[in-house]
Amino acid sequence: MTSEHIDVRQHILDTAKPIILGKGFSAVGLTEILTAAAVPKGSFYHYFKSKEAFGEALLEDYFANYCQRLDEIFNTQGSNAGERMLAYWGSWLETQSCDDRDGQCLTVKLAAEVSDLSESMRGCLVRGTQQLLARIAQCLSEGEQDASIPHFASTEQTALHLYEIWLGATLLTKIRRDRSALEGAMQSTRDILSLR
Repeated sequence: MTSEHIDVRQHILDTAKPIILGKGFSAVGLTEILTAAAVPKGSFYHYFKSKEAFGEALLEDYFANYCQRLDEIFNTQGSNAGERMLAYWGSWLETQSCDDRDGQCLTVKLAAEVSDLSESMRGCLVRGTQQLLARIAQCLSEGEQDASIPHFASTEQTALHLYEIWLGATLLTKIRRDRSALEGAMQSTRDILSLR
């Protein structure tokens, strides 16, 4: 791929993300995305073979960026793993309780919708969440080693449990339009990890 090809492709993905976060995947037509991106409609298929392939690329890009941000938080020098865990969940609380669409969770927005429509997009969601869970489990293991987090029978299972709490809380935040569910998730996380 040429640099220009990558730049235009990335520009389409970057332009589409807030639109899809606002309306969902099915409700957004290619014309709307390409008009917003100022890219000729006929060139879409030069970058993506179908809307479904575009959806896969959008999810892959989202998870790559998310994992990069997560790595930055979990690799912060001068803090123990418990502090890094609280920084991650605190960041989740702040981004998911504000009105800034750009920071909203694409997994929460699309999971129910596309999992029933596209097996390949569902697969992207599975792979992406597995990458996140592996990083959370690794931080939990580091917390056991530096004694900032208690020992768990399975850090993988604890990571999954925490992620499920936060996904559910994020959905409730959309329903309630307040941050009470996310604040409850933070309290549950502090309790589970014995962090104050």
